[in-house]
Amino acid sequence: MSNLKATKRENLTSGSNNKLRAKGYIPAILYGGKDPNQNISISKKDLTNIINSETFLSKVLEIEVDGKKEKVIPREVAYHVVSEEPIHIDFMRIVSGKKIVLEIPVKFINHPDSPGLKRGGVLNIVRRKVEFKCPAENIPDEIIVDLTGTDIGTSIKISSVKLPENVIPTITDRDFVVATVAAPTVIKEPEKPSEETTAEGADGEATVEGAEATAKDGEVGKKDEKPKDASADKKPEEKKSAEKKPAEKK
Repeated sequence: MSNLKATKRENLTSGSNNKLRAKGYIPAILYGGKDPNQNISISKKDLTNIINSETFLSKVLEIEVDGKKEKVIPREVAYHVVSEEPIHIDFMRIVSGKKIVLEIPVKFINHPDSPGLKRGGVLNIVRRKVEFKCPAENIPDEIIVDLTGTDIGTSIKISSVKLPENVIPTITDRDFVVATVAAPTVIKEPEKPSEETTAEGADGEATVEGAEATAKDGEVGKKDEKPKDASADKKPEEKKSAEKKPAEKK
């Protein structure tokens, strides 16, 4: 559990808050329980290691204000729109015996012990966080999912996850899926034609075109040739016999 020291804020104007931020402090508020709301500020340096973690909004912290220590849980963080630096934090007091509804991160362990992942399967995470109703004094930092023995096609449902005592999912009407071990997806690219095939195809086309061109030239040559005169090839005797004889007089 992280321990933080806080200082009371008496001046609540935006100008005084900006001065605090310039000095490396983050304005915050402490609320909940029977005590009144309290305006405080915390050193940004003390929060650096935990504020950027996934478990920050579900992590139980101990804040000390004027010597008084209280267990709290961060409920909301406001960030600057440009610099994305934290500029305000809401802390809620933890009251023993009360239950809190909050989202808990899911952590997956023992990846090498999953037969499905060993064979190239893919872990498909459906829910990275799950909302639970937890006792204020027993809030887990994360929910552990053991992947040992999971094979391809396995659906990991919330009922198969070991939960801390009295930690109950807010979804109670169904046994929802947290993750699955899916078969690997392989996309096969189309084969590219080899250079030799391309060259052969190109030469073949050229040969065919050449043949067609030769054939066309031959046809043109035949058209240009004039038909021979049949009478020119005949002998003189044949010519005479071919001439028409005069009709005989009766």
